Amino acid sequence: MLIQTNVANNLEGHSGLTVEWEASVRSRLARYEDRLTRIEIHVEDVNANKGGPDDKRCTLEARPNGLDPVSVTDDAATIDQAVAGAAGKLLVTLERTFGKLTNRKGH
Repeated sequence: MLIQTNVANNLEGHSGLTVEWEASVRSRLARYEDRLTRIEIHVEDVNANKGGPDDKRCTLEARPNGLDPVSVTDDAATIDQAVAGAAGKLLVTLERTFGKLTNRKGH
């Protein structure tokens, strides 16, 4: 599973944190690693330098093998919180996506 991180131009000084974000997402989605080809992490500051509550956004896009891409977004006060929130949402989305493909009790 390849993880690609994209940081918006209006965020400065976060280049060293991309490794931490990637590790966080990888560990959270480890159970589906063999079923995903790529995950893209997009982080941005929604209102740039103006500040405000929940102005950091993380969008995660997962590309499951042989299926359409799925994406989730989370807004939070910090980028770390937004990444963690989006990873949790993506985990639930992937559980639903792969769960629908599983043959349950012959139905």
